[in-house]
Amino acid sequence: MTPDNSWHALSLKDVCSILSVDASRGLTDAEVQLRLAEHGPNLLPEARQRPLWRVIASQFASPLIYILFVAAVISAAMGHWTDAGVILLVVFINAGIGTFQEGRAERSVASLRRLSSLKSRVFRDGHERIIEARDLVPGDVLVLAAGDALGADARLIHGAALEISEAALTGESLPVAKQTEPLGEDTPLADRTNMVYSATHVTAGRARAVVTSTGQATEVGKIASLTLQAKDPKTPLEQRLAQFGKWLTAGAVVLFLAILITGYLRGLPFGDIFMVAVSQMVSVVPEGLQVAMTIGLAVGMQRMVRRRALVRRLAAVETLGSTTIICTDKTGTLTRNEMTVTVAVLPDGRRVQITGSGYNPEGGLLAGDQPVAEDDSAVRSLTEAVALCNDASLVPPDARDSRWRALGDPTEAALLVFAVKHGVDIHALQRRWQRHAEIPFDSDSKLMVTQHRCGNAIRTVIKGAPEKVLALCGDSAGQQRFLSATEALAQEALRVLAVAEATHESVDLQQGYDALGGRIQLLGLVGQMDPPREEVKAAVEKCLAAGIRPVMVTGDHQITGLAIARMLGIAREGDMAVDGAKLDMMPEQDLRASLDRISVFARVHPAQKLRIVEALQAQGQVVAMTGDGVNDAPALATADVGVAMGMTGTEVAKSAAKMVITDDNFASIVHAVEEGRLVRRNLGKVVLFLFATSLDEVLVLMLALLLGYPLPLAAVQILWINIVTEGTVTVNLIMEGLEGDEMKCRPPKRNEALIGRESLNRLLVMVGTSVAVVFGFFHWRLSTGVSHPLVQTETFTLMAVCQWFNVLNCRSATKSALTFDVFRNWWLVGGLLLGNLLHFLVVYTEPMNRLFRTVPIPLADFFLIGALGSLVLWAEEIRKRLLSMRLPHSASA
Repeated sequence: MTPDNSWHALSLKDVCSILSVDASRGLTDAEVQLRLAEHGPNLLPEARQRPLWRVIASQFASPLIYILFVAAVISAAMGHWTDAGVILLVVFINAGIGTFQEGRAERSVASLRRLSSLKSRVFRDGHERIIEARDLVPGDVLVLAAGDALGADARLIHGAALEISEAALTGESLPVAKQTEPLGEDTPLADRTNMVYSATHVTAGRARAVVTSTGQATEVGKIASLTLQAKDPKTPLEQRLAQFGKWLTAGAVVLFLAILITGYLRGLPFGDIFMVAVSQMVSVVPEGLQVAMTIGLAVGMQRMVRRRALVRRLAAVETLGSTTIICTDKTGTLTRNEMTVTVAVLPDGRRVQITGSGYNPEGGLLAGDQPVAEDDSAVRSLTEAVALCNDASLVPPDARDSRWRALGDPTEAALLVFAVKHGVDIHALQRRWQRHAEIPFDSDSKLMVTQHRCGNAIRTVIKGAPEKVLALCGDSAGQQRFLSATEALAQEALRVLAVAEATHESVDLQQGYDALGGRIQLLGLVGQMDPPREEVKAAVEKCLAAGIRPVMVTGDHQITGLAIARMLGIAREGDMAVDGAKLDMMPEQDLRASLDRISVFARVHPAQKLRIVEALQAQGQVVAMTGDGVNDAPALATADVGVAMGMTGTEVAKSAAKMVITDDNFASIVHAVEEGRLVRRNLGKVVLFLFATSLDEVLVLMLALLLGYPLPLAAVQILWINIVTEGTVTVNLIMEGLEGDEMKCRPPKRNEALIGRESLNRLLVMVGTSVAVVFGFFHWRLSTGVSHPLVQTETFTLMAVCQWFNVLNCRSATKSALTFDVFRNWWLVGGLLLGNLLHFLVVYTEPMNRLFRTVPIPLADFFLIGALGSLVLWAEEIRKRLLSMRLPHSASA
């Protein structure tokens, strides 16, 4: 066998000799069975689905969970079975929620996958057969026609006007014309015009080809294997949690040892001081954080589903909110993947703009600001010509598909739409002018000629590459003028065709193109493109305002990619485009130094896409990679968030991605980023609230211990505050909705701590006030001779009240809790009411008194406790007011 990449460089005779096949008869059944045994079925490698136990186990892979397990073991060892049971309950609830959500996401992704089995037509033992594509083997002779999907890589034997759509493999938006002659050894994949590849499909023509590679050996199979080898990077949230867990573990150990040493120096009994140390370890761990984060990510996941973004992994929800770079494919993601005629240049020099986009024939023609009249003879001649010299057709919307669709070559379909927009009745025109001769398009001549008869009248129409058509016109002055116009249109990312008509009726097409030389007259130039989606430009502007830089990574041509990028605002002044050949020659150091100025990577292959993502990540960027093709899969798997298209995306791409956009709309990605930022903001509020509560408990207990006071809180009361008081409002805080400025803030850095500088400043105010109020109250009540059980219950209650006011503080870093409507979050209102009710039961019911070591307190004291607890709110209000005076235009957080 020849090396996999060399089939395109061999002659047809050598290909058939190496594969031991007679191209006129195909393989025999016996040969097929032998090759099937040697090469295996024609299937792509697939990642093994994670078993349920692995999904469950992954929910426990967090430093916070490890600390909770240690706290539970210590509590159980000391005989505090209730404390241990509650902690373990929290851990397993968290695992259950995470497992359920990730399982549901996987089932949703599976529902998007097409279950139909691909069929292939082959020539075996002299007869044409239809077989399952999985049964193809090297040496099989494929029979190809328009509409067929390729199930293996193959070398063309012969073809007639064959065109293949390779967008899913190479990113090339236009169908590729194919031929059979050998090519150079170093010809890039996208330019191997004598090969056809698995995962592509025939748009026009017919051919036969001999299969060279199947399964994992195909180009698609190689990409799928590369995807399976890609490392799944830790999300920024996982990195922050790991860092936070290390600090928390170190803090808990230091605190534990400090209490033991302090107790020893004070001469306290070891058993008592050990219990105090354990209670402090319990208090320093925010037990509700892991559950709150899991629920917060799950809520974010459901919100994203409503905005057409399906997230397969919980942690990716928050990662979207941290995204700094979106590497986006062009074809079908930024653009409609529907060719559209946008401009025509007439022989008299007029430039006609065509409105509307896609295959929907709504729109019109404008010359300057004025509509073009339907009886304009120059435009009528041009539009009738492109409708006649055409093999495509348009399919109107139906019950199966609400969009206009094209059958045949997308370029020709766009020409039909152009004609309809000018009022041409295509079917009536083609019935009147019946085609009776033609020269089909081929990649060498880059021309197509059709001849039509109506009674005794004959029309001969030519379309093709401008330089080829103009060469047949014979007018050198006119040639130069129109070649200049062609170059100007090409700079606008337009694919340009020239259209002409024979001036003599007696043209004999059997003589070939020689019969046309000097006998045709140019009707005009037609410029068309795959237009950007209408909503993408606004989405790009929203990204830039949010500090997110889109970068185009496409398999299309460099000039086309850069022009589209400039239209959409992706390419800034001074930015450049780099193609795959230049990228290969760039050392890694030069690439990283140039990344800030590169807006477009063009004609790149899968390994290069992977290199681009990794280079951006090495700069500390959080990278989202969008794509729909097989060629996008390795980069999708490696990116922090891989985003696949749900409608047009290949199965390889969907399997590699962490998120699937169900409507293939780039704007939906931006909506998902906005929801991700909301999740991240709400998680920040939760972290702030829970950490403030933990610090309150630790500092109050430490002050009491150091100053020789009895314990102000029992260990079970600490657990109640951490689980119930916090739990009734923590998850509810996650339900906060969009504030409207999520996409006006800069994204966080990858290595930013879970608790940043701003949060530390807020903690200083909230914790300082709360500790002063609670410990001051505790000291005052003891000094007045009140019994310790009552003082402990009142202190326990005051601590809970402080946390209820603190949760209102945490809703915004800058907006006043007095003006920030709490009723916009009914979940939080309900949680506050439920928390008060449950605390009332703990204080005033006998069974709860015994369990939580509380005693009833006078109802009148609740007013004093409420007033003192509100000081936490007023202190934070003063901070917000001072901040607003210093930064009047600061954004809310």
